This record gives sequence, structure tokens and C-alpha cells, in this order.
Amino acid sequence: MLPKSKVITAGSWETFDDVQSAFDQIVPNQTSLAELNELKINPETNANISILNYTDITDIFIVPTSIDGFELDPSVKKCILAKSECKGYEINEKSMKSVRYGNFWADLLNFKREADIIGWYFKGIILINEGVVVYKISSGQPIIHEKVEKNNPLGPLQKSSSVKDKL
Repeated sequence: MLPKSKVITAGSWETFDDVQSAFDQIVPNQTSLAELNELKINPETNANISILNYTDITDIFIVPTSIDGFELDPSVKKCILAKSECKGYEINEKSMKSVRYGNFWADLLNFKREADIIGWYFKGIILINEGVVVYKISSGQPIIHEKVEKNNPLGPLQKSSSVKDKL
């Protein structure tokens, strides 16, 4: 009888392994836009893929010059210098489910709320120059499992929790 919630970004992949597998099939300097489409990596059909222009790419890859010896990957540098010929895709795919558990009355009256939050998150950047992938990098968290507990000693007299509080 306790509430459940689910946040799934409507994308092309069901699991972290699915999106990572598709990403692993991308070969820099070989994979074309048509092949990206076959891998379901297309911002026109997948709501979780953003198109980046060269200024967005610059914001992501250019770091303060105070780092001694740091140099951009040559493919990234070439892509940035190509300006409008270069574009990027940013993949942000996630799946999060929240299940509340515990005492129904304590939860209902806002004394104590408990939840398990489980899911995964994937982020990938792909740089494309002249219709061919020239660079890729990914990060993410294949397993997320959080236990959240919120205690309100005054129960219903205290402000109810919001979505931002995870309960």
C-alpha cells in the first residue's frame, strides 16, 4: 500500500550493459553516422541524446591551462578546430526505481519513511567530424542502490517531504 515511483528516461536501452555494449561497438575513425543509427545512437529518434556544437565540445574538453603537461587528444583538438564541421552527441541514459517500505501508518502520518532506490546511469560523449566518429568517451554507474530513511518526530506537523528529498 506504500507508494512506488519510477524514473526511466525513455531511450533505446533497457540496461547499463545494453547501452555500454552499443557504445563499445563504436570505432573511432571508422564508425559512420549510418552505423550510429543502426546502434540506436541518433538524437532524432532517442530523446536522451543531445547534439553538441563545437562551443559545447570546447566547454567539455578545454581545461584551465594551469595543468602542466596536459594536452588534448589530437582527435578532439582537430574536431574543435573544424568548428561547424564538428559536432558531438551526448548520451544521458538512466533508470531509477524507488520502492517505499516500512510501517504503513508511520509512513502515512509522516513519522518515518523508508525507501530503496535502485537503478543505473550512463553518460557518453561521441565526437563526429565529416560524418565519421573521431572520438568517444563514457562514464556512468552500472549499479545504484540507495537506502533512504527520513524521520520526522513531529509527524504530520512537520513539512511533508518532496520529490527532491527522494521520499
